[in-house]
Amino acid sequence: MSQDNEPILLDLRGTPCPINFVRTKLKLAQMAPGQCLEVWLDGGEPVEQVPHSLELEGYTKQSLRALEGESAYCLTITVPVAVP
Repeated sequence: MSQDNEPILLDLRGTPCPINFVRTKLKLAQMAPGQCLEVWLDGGEPVEQVPHSLELEGYTKQSLRALEGESAYCLTITVPVAVP
């Protein structure tokens, strides 16, 4: 099991909307407060919709950055103390 400061990776490249949002939310629900999740998403609709949908659910993104050499992005989210 990963330590709290060690991010958990969820690679959702190639996964269509809204499945990528659902898988992200399910993974966050399995994690302990304070744990960090890195979600790899394709550009376009996934990188636009997943962060927005998570914010509507009460999650706060920590960062969103492009993955080097790819047309994909890394979204980092920390599980809040009070899970939505």
